[in-house]
Amino acid sequence: MTNIHKTSIVSSKAEIAENVVIGPYCIIGENVKIGRGTKLISNVHIEGKTEIGENCTIYPYATIGFPPQDLKYKDEETGVKIGNNNIIREYVTIHRASVSGDGWTNIGDNNFIMAYVHIAHDCKIGNSVIMANLATLAGHVIVEDYVFIGGLVAIHQFTRIGAYAMVGGFSGVGQDIPPYTMASGPRAKLYGLNSVGLKRRGFSEETINILKKAYKILFRDKLSLKEAIEKVKKELPQIPEIIHLIDFIEANKRGICR
Repeated sequence: MTNIHKTSIVSSKAEIAENVVIGPYCIIGENVKIGRGTKLISNVHIEGKTEIGENCTIYPYATIGFPPQDLKYKDEETGVKIGNNNIIREYVTIHRASVSGDGWTNIGDNNFIMAYVHIAHDCKIGNSVIMANLATLAGHVIVEDYVFIGGLVAIHQFTRIGAYAMVGGFSGVGQDIPPYTMASGPRAKLYGLNSVGLKRRGFSEETINILKKAYKILFRDKLSLKEAIEKVKKELPQIPEIIHLIDFIEANKRGICR
């Protein structure tokens, strides 16, 4: 039931599930696992302890599971885990983890990773994330669910991008971007709530209005971040989105984009 092109090199120790299609000139290493229904178009190279889920499509010249670009890494056994229903386009690079995290670079389900994207060691990508061409994540970046990252975006190591956020193209991101917001610029700053994106994802008008009020208090009123957080907790309904927004801000280590 598995279709492997005669020009591809697939280790006999690799675990290839049913209905996998491996096109011409692919190379699959011995510790690789590929789930059912996944398709490698051609010229895909997968190495290391790499697990790829079901019904993914990986386009030519993508490389997955190679060692991290980290001088501390000395060939320790780390890996990459990729979930189901992901589209990984041409020339994408996804590196295995380094030695200062939990040992895994993780990508969730239903993501669209466009051409030339780089996902460095120890990154954690959620579900339904869209990364446009040439978006670049340094090590240990966290991207929560339903994030859109524009083309030519560079994100500093250990930075977090909150759920449902949108990052405009050609941006440099050096601090955490809060959930539900829009950010852009060479040194990215906030430009409001991602209202259109939230409506498209089915958020109610009531929830969006509450988030707008929280955004104004947190990022536009002339309050310290601590004062603003206390005001949001005191004056606004503690719906799940507000709780997540405040928890995200309070957990920051690199500072919050404002």
